[in-house]
Amino acid sequence: MIPLRDSTPGESFPIVTVTIILINLLIFYYTSQLNEQGMQHLFYLFGLVPGYYLEYDPLPLDYLPFLSSMFLHGSWIHVISNMWILWLFGDNVEDRMGKVKFLLFYLLCGIIAAMVHFFIYPYSNVPVVGASGAVAGIMGAYFIMFRNAQVLTFIPPFFLLNLSAWIYLGFWVITQFWGGAVDLFISDSSEQIAFWAHVGGFAAGALLYRFFLQPRQANSQYTD
Repeated sequence: MIPLRDSTPGESFPIVTVTIILINLLIFYYTSQLNEQGMQHLFYLFGLVPGYYLEYDPLPLDYLPFLSSMFLHGSWIHVISNMWILWLFGDNVEDRMGKVKFLLFYLLCGIIAAMVHFFIYPYSNVPVVGASGAVAGIMGAYFIMFRNAQVLTFIPPFFLLNLSAWIYLGFWVITQFWGGAVDLFISDSSEQIAFWAHVGGFAAGALLYRFFLQPRQANSQYTD
């Protein structure tokens, strides 16, 4: 299911959302100029490799990948899909939180998502990259605050439907949970999609969003 637009108009220009998108696109453009060996080296250096922390004695700077990994992507499809979802849902969440709190919230959700992946796959030596966990946090916040908003959704190959945000986002997180369960208990894949990072980011967003709302928004209930 591909979301095309939501029914909740933004109240102001989402400068932080746009800045995050531009930074991710610029970083990906730079990495796309590298050869395969250079990109792999970059991913192992700044991507999250859980097994590293058990095999070696890490220094404080070695924990940087819990942050830097969310600014790296493996393909144009990867970065565009993440940034499109951020553009679609981020503006409304940014409106409710304000610029600084929104940025802190986004980064925190990404870090929590990385930690969830680390604790579930502590011995993995596959570098994990992507903003999906942080973006999932935005989706989790939107799921609670704008649960009755309508999301125009393309369902390949022919269907175009307006779905309530709670249906679209609820279905999405269920598919991530299912994918994570299959990966963990059935497939035993060494090339995991970071399903549990997505679930962890979504849960973090849904649970923590209220602590980042602007004071005038904190006591309101959003059912847009």
